[in-house]
Amino acid sequence: MGCLPLPVLFVLGALIGRFVGGNNGMLWGSGIGLLLGVALAGVFIWLIRRGK
Repeated sequence: MGCLPLPVLFVLGALIGRFVGGNNGMLWGSGIGLLLGVALAGVFIWLIRRGK
């Protein structure tokens, strides 16, 4: 579950970027989705560790 946001947000960002800005938007969207996925995975892991 901790790594699930990475591929989901990567693909979602690429699709939204492709729709909005074509090929260049697809690159920006996938990059933003990847960074957001890494951040959310980090927050998820931090919340799991804090609970113990």
